[in-house]
Amino acid sequence: MADITSAIKDTVSISLFNKGLAGKIFAEVKHSGAKVVMKNNAAECVLLSPEEYVKLMDELNDARLHAIAAKRLESCEPSSWISSETVYKELGITDADLNSCGEVEIE
Repeated sequence: MADITSAIKDTVSISLFNKGLAGKIFAEVKHSGAKVVMKNNAAECVLLSPEEYVKLMDELNDARLHAIAAKRLESCEPSSWISSETVYKELGITDADLNSCGEVEIE
């Protein structure tokens, strides 16, 4: 039942825009994160707050990167891997260089 209530609360008729209620609708989108705009009893578009849009795009990009990484892992041979020490040596990176970088946060 909560899904039906949520669906009803998160829809808005396009005619409300024509009645000058866009500001109110945008405020609701900012509060709720999203609204489905209905036209002739069919979904016409989805309004998202900027924060919700950024969140969804971040999740989409993360999923794409995960899929790429998984595909690469399927086709790689561990015997072809190069140690970080070998890479550092080839690039002339020292422990002092690494220590001078400070903490690095990996998400």
